[in-house]
Amino acid sequence: MNVPRTARLHFKLMDENDSALLLELDSDPQVMAHLTRGKVSTIDTIKEIFMPRMQAYRNPSLGWGLWQVNLTESNSFIGWVLIRPMGFFTDQPDHSDIEIGWRFKRASWGKGYASEAAAAVADAVIKHNAIHTLSATALEANRASIKVMEKLGMQFVEHYSHSDEFGELPAVLYRKFV
Repeated sequence: MNVPRTARLHFKLMDENDSALLLELDSDPQVMAHLTRGKVSTIDTIKEIFMPRMQAYRNPSLGWGLWQVNLTESNSFIGWVLIRPMGFFTDQPDHSDIEIGWRFKRASWGKGYASEAAAAVADAVIKHNAIHTLSATALEANRASIKVMEKLGMQFVEHYSHSDEFGELPAVLYRKFV
């Protein structure tokens, strides 16, 4: 599956050869603020944890994985859009409910790239799959990601407590029926 170019962006499904790009993105504490509370990733974390997780849900024919986002004008990497079944790492992932997420370099913030990229990737995946809903989560404090969800036409579903190795924080779930 391919994601068509937009006026400003083009896309490629990432693979195990993209560790350096992921490290470049995850090395900025501000990019990681709403993910790891600002703790940056190391190359070992990328290779030993992040890559195997990505490879577990990556499915090129269905469009699942991390879609590398590049500026068409300069061909420079600015971030990625994630697509996978909601609850993929649980006992019962829902293949009709697709999770979408994004991570972008700070230099690209505030320019509409996340909304543009997420919409393009979502549209392509929805056209090629039997999907009923598109879902996204964010920490409650991450207003920028919530704004992207709203631009995608997603509606607030619930507040919940996000738990990870760093503790618990208030989070939100948004969803769109397709």
